[in-house]
Amino acid sequence: MSVLVYIENTDGQLKKSAFEVATYGKDIATQLNTEAIALSIGDISTDELSKLGAYGISKVYHVTNDDLKTFVNQAYASIVAAAAKQENASVVVLSNTFSGKGLAPRLATKLEAGIVSGAISLPTINGNTFEVQKTAFSNKAIATVVVDSAVKVITINPNSYTVKEVGGSAALENFTAPVQSSDFSTVVKDIVRATDKISLPEAEIVVSAGRGMKGPENWSMIEELAEVLGAATACSKPVSDAGWRPHSEHVGQTGIVVSPNLYIAIGISGAIQHLAGVSSSKTIVVINKDPEAPFFKVADYGIVGDAFTIVPKLIEALKAHKGN
Repeated sequence: MSVLVYIENTDGQLKKSAFEVATYGKDIATQLNTEAIALSIGDISTDELSKLGAYGISKVYHVTNDDLKTFVNQAYASIVAAAAKQENASVVVLSNTFSGKGLAPRLATKLEAGIVSGAISLPTINGNTFEVQKTAFSNKAIATVVVDSAVKVITINPNSYTVKEVGGSAALENFTAPVQSSDFSTVVKDIVRATDKISLPEAEIVVSAGRGMKGPENWSMIEELAEVLGAATACSKPVSDAGWRPHSEHVGQTGIVVSPNLYIAIGISGAIQHLAGVSSSKTIVVINKDPEAPFFKVADYGIVGDAFTIVPKLIEALKAHKGN
């Protein structure tokens, strides 16, 4: 018996979410008195994969060939399922990213497993039964899911579990699994990423803005604030619908759900659809000139005032603090 952790990489690099799932998988393995094993697919160096040993992973399987350089949902699911069966894994852990959300239900079907999507804490284990807390109702509630299948598939929300280095090293092995031609019936030909920007789902700090910015020509100060903070930029749905910002930055119930350590909302009223996508943020700061804006009701800190006055002063103060 073991715990298998699927490790994503982006352009050959491990992101924070990889270390989150490694830590989460190791902690479940400790509860079960077994080992945590990782699997990575695609082009990534052995030096990069060896970093996982510091987070409690005892062995890392690596799969790579020309057909698997980019994410292919069904093919990747077949490989992860084969590794889980070979290692007699009772738990498979993934990050609840775009890739993880696609892989998890396929894995659950292939492994006849129960599934928990969007977990936010370690399971409570009683024999073969897992009780796992997850977000529900667009992050407005916490649900407890009970899973008693022989194999469990769990995806964890980014930024919901603390990364812990425990020391140690991981053995690296190549892994070969049979992949059928039918697994490649749908293939992603190209993935275009804004490589100079921080990934929004994984960002620890998010600076977001809404219609209060009055137009796309005023977004430079939002981007400058994000740069000073090392943050990702986001926006409300009306902003992306108007074409002021790309839809990839839309945060909310129908957009991307985020859970950063710090979420700064500038000129966003705080409609319930937007709040559903940010309510799991650790700290929320709101800047709005309307003192009755709904966002203030859920904010940890609020500033009532004109963003065009406050944000430049905030940038100036942050630069002074950082010595820029």
